[in-house]
Amino acid sequence: MRIGIFGAGAMADALGTQWAAAGHELMITGRTAGKAQALASKWGARAGGSREVAEFADVALIAVLYQGMAGTLAAIGDALRDKPIVDCNNPVEVGHFTLVTPPGRSMAQDIEQATGGHVVKAFNLCHARVWQMRPPVFDHRSLVVPYCGDDQAALETTRQLITDIGCDPLPVGDLRHAHHLEAMAAIVISLLFGGHDAHTVFNLVDRAVVPASV
Repeated sequence: MRIGIFGAGAMADALGTQWAAAGHELMITGRTAGKAQALASKWGARAGGSREVAEFADVALIAVLYQGMAGTLAAIGDALRDKPIVDCNNPVEVGHFTLVTPPGRSMAQDIEQATGGHVVKAFNLCHARVWQMRPPVFDHRSLVVPYCGDDQAALETTRQLITDIGCDPLPVGDLRHAHHLEAMAAIVISLLFGGHDAHTVFNLVDRAVVPASV
């Protein structure tokens, strides 16, 4: 699979490194060309401009701070129209740990409207260090990754990308539910800023696969 990555920060590094190890072909662009080129070299990949990366991609990952999202979407334009887009971003301000999007509206929906792509919300509930784990396992259980979107092909692509890093995919509905995943992330971010370890996660526990207490 050819993955186009927009952003050269910690999330792009962590997820891109895992997907490169899984055998995917990557291309990256970022606001800082040097950082993007460094990651491309790390992965044995290429760096390029936004439109070039969009045209290369079978699926795109957008991984930028919400403050830079407008500029990123403007650079992409309509080059990702009808393509799967994975959105791992959180529109959360860290003064009061609240969403900066209008009530009931998600960043994922804004990205879909701006690009014309098929957006799936995923990978937004953990610090980048969690995605560096090979694989992410907690209490001997694989990390469960919730994801949501409207397009079945994009959902299937995202499911594959989740399993490729050793996690268990959990579909949680259509793209309207992205707002709830972003609100969940606000809680996680507040915990991390409050001093919790970067590997703090919420994980789904299914009683059917957990040994009963004696």
